[in-house]
Amino acid sequence: MITGKILRDAIISGANNINNQRSRVDELNVFPVPDGDTGTNMGMTVGAAGRELAALDDECTVGDAAKAAASAMLRGARGNSGVITSLLFRGFSKALADKKEAGAADLCAALEKGVEGAYKAVMKPTEGTILTVARVASEAASASGIKEEIALWDLVVEKANEALAQTPELLPVLKKAGVVDAGGQGICIIFEGMQKVFHGEAPIAGDEQAGSKAKLSTANAGKGVYTDDLMKVEDIKNGYCTQFLVNKNEGASAAKLRAFAESHGDSVVCIEDDDVINLHVHSADPGKIVSEALKYGYLTCFKIENMHEQFLARQKQGKGLEKQAVAEQQKKDDAASEFIYAAVDPTRDFGFVAVAAGEGLKAVFTDLTVDAVVSGGQTMNPATEDILAAVQSVPAKTVFVLPNNKNIIMAAEQAEKLADRKVIVLPTRTIPMGITAMLNFDPTATAEANTIAMMQAADKVSTGLITYAARDSDFDGKKIKKGEIMALENGKIVAVGSDVTKTTYRLARSMCKKDSSFVTVISGCDVSDEEAERTTDLVRAKCGGNVEVSHIRGGQPVYYYIISVE
Repeated sequence: MITGKILRDAIISGANNINNQRSRVDELNVFPVPDGDTGTNMGMTVGAAGRELAALDDECTVGDAAKAAASAMLRGARGNSGVITSLLFRGFSKALADKKEAGAADLCAALEKGVEGAYKAVMKPTEGTILTVARVASEAASASGIKEEIALWDLVVEKANEALAQTPELLPVLKKAGVVDAGGQGICIIFEGMQKVFHGEAPIAGDEQAGSKAKLSTANAGKGVYTDDLMKVEDIKNGYCTQFLVNKNEGASAAKLRAFAESHGDSVVCIEDDDVINLHVHSADPGKIVSEALKYGYLTCFKIENMHEQFLARQKQGKGLEKQAVAEQQKKDDAASEFIYAAVDPTRDFGFVAVAAGEGLKAVFTDLTVDAVVSGGQTMNPATEDILAAVQSVPAKTVFVLPNNKNIIMAAEQAEKLADRKVIVLPTRTIPMGITAMLNFDPTATAEANTIAMMQAADKVSTGLITYAARDSDFDGKKIKKGEIMALENGKIVAVGSDVTKTTYRLARSMCKKDSSFVTVISGCDVSDEEAERTTDLVRAKCGGNVEVSHIRGGQPVYYYIISVE
């Protein structure tokens, strides 16, 4: 029988095994874009359980060990691979609840429940992934009739590795790259780490430290050099954040209003539908903006805020909370400690949480009335508990969450289940989708109506990305060398080059269609203001006179530029 101590040590061994080999698993990722790599995400997810389990004594039951592991993994889950891993181990918690020891039948039930939960959590399960590897191993165990626990787990490991070897036959992209699925490899490594303990050996020791949560700079991509974004109050040149709706007169032109706003401020976001123009701008004189806007129709839903005061208030609050944050860090993750729990205010219907990296992008979302911005994005997927902490800091009855990255959506969905208030995850896959979704929020509409309207608007936005190749690759028929500049349109690699500026304006030009009206160029942390303005001017020249082109200093890592086309 498997005792609580054995299961505790087995999961710790599995956590150490995946963390020791996470670089090997990361290298299996066939998509050359720098991302929240599979091995790192799985290692940090299971590593969260390892830390919790280390606090259990030798007298714990298998139910205690499974519950502690599942709870820690659920909150520490990062990226899709991490969330799926946490759900697989959630099955252990359900199947082993209230049990002192576990037999072979219990292990089979644990695997079955974990696979069932993982498949249910994925909207469109893809075979040839971690899901397939876990499912095949579980089915083989259940069909085997083996009554002895160690022999059963040996079969699980054997069949998991056999399924892993078959993943290239199920996913052509793996076969073309000559690799197996990264998530499938990761779960095999975890199972093998557990196998050592089931055979009576000592848990595998950890060799690598957990990954840093600092932001990776594009200028030092792949070199392990990290940077922090610093900002001073004197950096805020246009100190008033102004936003309102214009109920249009006949013939009102959003393009003209946008042009005026750009000439008198920055961080301009201007969109329109049949009846309304929604304008957001940072300016030194909001009166000029309002006076000009009145020419286009009557104005509603005003918000004018002094950003100098906001910045100083946040800075003052930060100093006051410094000691508290240090104490809380003993129990919580750094990101989680940024947010302070707030009870639900029964008079407040809606609140917002967004995920973004870069001070400029964080400011944009804050200006769009987002209450809490979680630091995260590509290469730095926040954990479920990071998102949960942000949600719990928003004192609204319903909190909308915008992940703004496809690899963060599942972690946000897990936070939804843990929150003590209603949470709606809008599956925004990019930063432009998140911005557009916020601009289409209607405070007078219901949560359901806003969910539909915000995502309908977000789905119409095209997103372009300029980044670097993190590894050599042959992807979609294109030979790509590590370090080359890549252009992606809506997630698909469309061009490779050696010059950031040329690749950027060529991508923007190809993204502009006959019905395109607005292009927003969002520059990253390793692009100077002069470079960004020059690139924006070239985009403006290449996209034609009928398209309004603007620039936002986003400050994001990984992406030299993010391009939004509406």
